[in-house]
Amino acid sequence: MTLDWLEDDLNERRRHGLYRVRRRLQSAQGPHVRFHGRDFVNFSSNDYLNYAADPRLANAAARAARRYGCGAGASALVSGRLPPLRALERDLARWEGTEAALVFNSGYVANLAVVGALAQSNDAVFSDALNHASLIDGCRLSRASVHVYRHADLDHLADLLKHETARRRFIVCDSVFSMDGDLAPLAGLLELAERFDCVVLLDEAHATGVLGEHGRGLTDLLPAGAFPSERVVKVGTLSKALGSQGGFVCGSRRLIAWLVNHARPYIFSTALAPPAAAAARCAVDLVQTEPERRRHVLSLAEHLRTALCAFGKPVGASCCQIVPVIVGDARAATALAHRLEEQGLLAPAIRPPSVPEGTARLRISLSAGHSTEDVDRLIAALS
Repeated sequence: MTLDWLEDDLNERRRHGLYRVRRRLQSAQGPHVRFHGRDFVNFSSNDYLNYAADPRLANAAARAARRYGCGAGASALVSGRLPPLRALERDLARWEGTEAALVFNSGYVANLAVVGALAQSNDAVFSDALNHASLIDGCRLSRASVHVYRHADLDHLADLLKHETARRRFIVCDSVFSMDGDLAPLAGLLELAERFDCVVLLDEAHATGVLGEHGRGLTDLLPAGAFPSERVVKVGTLSKALGSQGGFVCGSRRLIAWLVNHARPYIFSTALAPPAAAAARCAVDLVQTEPERRRHVLSLAEHLRTALCAFGKPVGASCCQIVPVIVGDARAATALAHRLEEQGLLAPAIRPPSVPEGTARLRISLSAGHSTEDVDRLIAALS
């Protein structure tokens, strides 16, 4: 057998506007970038707080590299945790108000690890229809029975829960949905978790650093005392608003001990590199001392949504730093993204399978490094 069939598949993707290519970035990541010798305003990055190229993070990473090297050597269970990783896990737990935290090499891996370790063959998982691919894959790998409920539909979820007799039940959900910018109905999910004796596995990837008074995500918006709770297993990321690399889980000491002993992606992966851990730790400190960054990016998003709605561009239920412009057809979305690019604006076209068929869109990600003038340029181009 040869691989000739690959070309047929790629050609089919080209015909339907679904073919993907990688850009060659010629600058540091940030709100303004350089591609192919041209400068662009960048609305494509998840660097929500503009920390990815912050010199304070770079200096922290450099100091760690000089002292501890560039690699961790092996799994933390084999060669041990270096001081930058130990300090990062300690600081994450303090920030989140939990007993402990555990760091993984990416948010994707963290979700695979948590869902796969906690949900097992005699259990049931209830997954929002618009969950991130990492949660979907974690559900598939868990060997539990998987029930998909309509997006943010608490009544549908309740109906599924009341008919399930599995040994253990888990509700799996993003807190901010990355392609729509809307929020999970977390208070309602917790009420159902109490009623039906479930645990909520919550992925805060796109909320970490941005939402809440302390930047801790959607759990920050709950009433006092609702979190931390063993009803909630919380995953966050270090590679979006925190500008570094990796993912983390925070919770009770026994939860972290369970994951250390059962989460295969943790057990069989080399630990996070010391420079990345040091940079992330620096960002955790900055998030707590620079709240004006998250206030600025959320204000820009509200300005953009107001303008788009004024001239009839649908933005769905967005209420955070992610603003979709729904186009519908994948080829039309790609063409619109190309026209913006000609004007020096990067706003990527998101197409199936990342979003459902017929809902291709531009996904506009705002950063604390953007100015009002940057956003007004985008508004003018879209109008």
